[in-house]
Amino acid sequence: MSWYSDLPKFYQNQIKAMGLDDEGMSRRRLLKTAGAAAGAAAMSGLTFGRSARAASQMSYMCWEGYNDPRIIDPFKAANDVDIAFDLIVDSPGGFAKLQAGASREIDLVSSDMPWVTRMGPAGLAMELNPDDYADVYATFYDQFKPPFEPLMNEGKTIGVATRWGWVGGCINTDITNPDEWRSYDPVFDAKNKDKICVMDWGDWPILPMALHAGIDPYQELDAAALEEVRKVLRAMFKNTRTLVADLTQAQKGLLDGSLLGCIGAGSYLTSAVRKQGHKNIIATVPDPKNGLKQGIIWVEATAIVKETDQPELAQKLLKHVVSKDAGHVLSLLDTTCNVVTNKAVEELYTDEEKSILQTDYMWHAWDNSQMHRIAPQIDEMLAIWQEELAAAQ
Repeated sequence: MSWYSDLPKFYQNQIKAMGLDDEGMSRRRLLKTAGAAAGAAAMSGLTFGRSARAASQMSYMCWEGYNDPRIIDPFKAANDVDIAFDLIVDSPGGFAKLQAGASREIDLVSSDMPWVTRMGPAGLAMELNPDDYADVYATFYDQFKPPFEPLMNEGKTIGVATRWGWVGGCINTDITNPDEWRSYDPVFDAKNKDKICVMDWGDWPILPMALHAGIDPYQELDAAALEEVRKVLRAMFKNTRTLVADLTQAQKGLLDGSLLGCIGAGSYLTSAVRKQGHKNIIATVPDPKNGLKQGIIWVEATAIVKETDQPELAQKLLKHVVSKDAGHVLSLLDTTCNVVTNKAVEELYTDEEKSILQTDYMWHAWDNSQMHRIAPQIDEMLAIWQEELAAAQ
């Protein structure tokens, strides 16, 4: 099977919408003449090959934030290099771009860890020697030092973890008691009807609800397990139909008190409003239920693309991205604030910044959460989600 057909259809559909599925990629490969290739590059934002590039140029595929001038400008000045950015709007699309030919153009990638992990078996990521990064790992939290299994491929390290956070319940402590959210029970409590926000973010609201039902969504699920997922989603939709796709809308609802809590997000949602001074908005994870951890840890990671023609410079940039000073900026952006993997960054935080990031809570969240990865049965769970949502309307 190809890399594309091996993906769950949920991700295939995202990639196909960008014209980067198997068929779309095949069309690109046919456009090899100079004129046709130039036209394809203009439409797709990709160029194939590096002949037109100067030695002092790099290309970095990343989420917005990693390109912050406060992070990048010092590196550019110190290394006399220009950096072009290919900003990721979704991780599957970024991965597909690499498969489509951007791997011959991109030097470094910072994306969601499950997709960086997939770069290993796809032959897109350069194998990293942990000894070459001893200076980096010396300041990392132990949890992210090698061997860090999620970023291993056939026993080899293929990326470095950068930023992370947790998914559980997002609540307004002025109007709801945090102790009540030591489980997901408030989602189903009749007194909270129409006061719970459910993020319309693909798999993210489904995964916590599966955990609440006693189902580990990161394992292969049989028909009985999928039926339990159906039951819990049906119960959730019966109690609340407040589906929100817009992050700012969910934040506003928590702030004005029209929403007691939100499911399917986490520290990624709460951090920006906490930076604005609203410390009553917090991201929690429930206690384990029957031994099954109920929270979810998401991680972003950075990898060097295997086809880079300047591996030493790419390695320098990777080290810079996870450095103390860069990590401080990355963890306190205006759009979102999340902790990073470099422990040394804590030395730079003010007490206010620690409060924004909930650093006093982060290891509690870690200890009570699953590590996010691609769920094998995500297609079936998404189909159930759509069926139960339609039935509830």
